[in-house]
Amino acid sequence: MAKKNVLLVKLSSTAGTGFFYVKKRNPKKMTEKLALRKYDPVVRKHVAFKEEKLK
Repeated sequence: MAKKNVLLVKLSSTAGTGFFYVKKRNPKKMTEKLALRKYDPVVRKHVAFKEEKLK
């Protein structure tokens, strides 16, 4: 059976609230870490989310 191409990564809020999203990423096509601007419901604003390793 073939190995999967995607990894699950954790996108943690830079606002320090502890809120996070889980997203799929293909490490062969996208070599740099993900950094997205998404909604954080704890602070009720759009903030930057940085990629971390999912444990």
